[in-house]
Amino acid sequence: MPDTRAPGGGGAGEGSSPPPPPPPSSSPISSLSHDHLLTVLLLLPADSILSFSSTCKKFRAFACSDALWESVCRREWGSPFVDAIKSSSPSSSSERGDGGGGGRASFSWMRVYEQVSRLDSIRCRSLWDYIGGEATPVPSPRASHSLNFVSDCLVLFGGGCEGGRHLDDTWGAYIGKDFRRKLKWEKVNSGNPSGRFGHTCVTVGDFLVLFGGINDHGNRQNDTWVGQVAYHETYGMTLLWRLLNVGSMMPPARGAHAACCIGDRMMIVHGGIGLHGLRLGDTWVLELSENFRFGTWHEIVTHPTPPARSGHSLTCISGTQTILFGGRGKEYEVLNDVWLLDMSDGNSGWIQLVYELRDVPEGMHLPRVGHTASLILGGRLLIYGGEDAYRNRKEDFWVFDTKAIQSTGFPHDQASNKVLVANNSWRRLKLMGYKPSCRSFHRACVDPSGRLLYIFGGMVDGLIEPSVSSGLRFDGELFMVELMLQC
Repeated sequence: MPDTRAPGGGGAGEGSSPPPPPPPSSSPISSLSHDHLLTVLLLLPADSILSFSSTCKKFRAFACSDALWESVCRREWGSPFVDAIKSSSPSSSSERGDGGGGGRASFSWMRVYEQVSRLDSIRCRSLWDYIGGEATPVPSPRASHSLNFVSDCLVLFGGGCEGGRHLDDTWGAYIGKDFRRKLKWEKVNSGNPSGRFGHTCVTVGDFLVLFGGINDHGNRQNDTWVGQVAYHETYGMTLLWRLLNVGSMMPPARGAHAACCIGDRMMIVHGGIGLHGLRLGDTWVLELSENFRFGTWHEIVTHPTPPARSGHSLTCISGTQTILFGGRGKEYEVLNDVWLLDMSDGNSGWIQLVYELRDVPEGMHLPRVGHTASLILGGRLLIYGGEDAYRNRKEDFWVFDTKAIQSTGFPHDQASNKVLVANNSWRRLKLMGYKPSCRSFHRACVDPSGRLLYIFGGMVDGLIEPSVSSGLRFDGELFMVELMLQC
């Protein structure tokens, strides 16, 4: 009798009937090693990985594994965010040492990814209860200051206060890996730079880079400083500033501009208010030397370019891309346009990101100045507060989804340098917990995990004297916004 077994040894046939189809286990993909299968799956978008997991029980276990989804999170959010989450979540698989399959802990990278993807709410808490003792010194109320998270510390410098006066004090608070610890503000005697408000200060690795600002005589600055922070449990915090040697070329003096760090040793500065109150629309790049002792400024001149403005935000969303949003224009109008500075191909250029106004719920107003825009976990911009053209201060939180534009080579109209971003790119978040006052010209910074946003100060509505019903006051409150994740 002839052998009618199916190829691969699937069993004997019966008579002349065709051989049965091979079982699922004989699929070529099933013969791949876990390492090769992991490589293949990481080429797929997250939705496709979830679809793949539903094909059979064997693939479900692997496609839902912690190892795979940690790699997906690294791919889409970047390793610094993932490493920061791991260091602050002792129940993660790497801490347990069991590969994610054992122990009582319920940490799941797949669940974290799903929660970040559908983020719709945040929780706010005042940190007054975490600042120990009534006698503990705290920074005075202010606006247009700087606030940075560096070397596990919050660092606050300068700002403006009542009467149009500048402040030249520096404060620090050690956060560490536990944001629930008692905070202790301490005044740091750094000596320099001189007092100012409307300056920018960005975190570049373990350093701070400060540029520009305005003093209480109305003088604009264009000096560049580098600061290094160190913290010791016994001796507290130290901050050493030094004036950066940048040679003869530097941006014109300004204040109320915007800046951000991009890459490992680069800062972008845009716009602001220059001499004689003129609003600027220029873009400058500072390239720092490896030892952070020297720097070189050069201007990026492109067409088109964002219109001149002040009080806007500039946020790095990847190693080569920066988002500009809002501000006040030359005619004193308040703006809601979004621009992308793309430096990925070596030819830096601005691209306007156009979105449908129908994406914004009716009755909600996006135009604003004096807001903050911070990159949070999941590659979104978290935009908070600010004020509109009538100086109505805001209390809303929005996210702008940048995921679609972070991929290299995204399509755009080459003639106009515009790109229409995906529908529903804007989303207003629900706020739970503490309700902070409406504010503008506050400052915010994100911790390394991208989950916690610290906010200090700003201008808020309030009573100024019994004979006047309402007015403006400077705020000195520190509060924190936390992404609602069940890790």
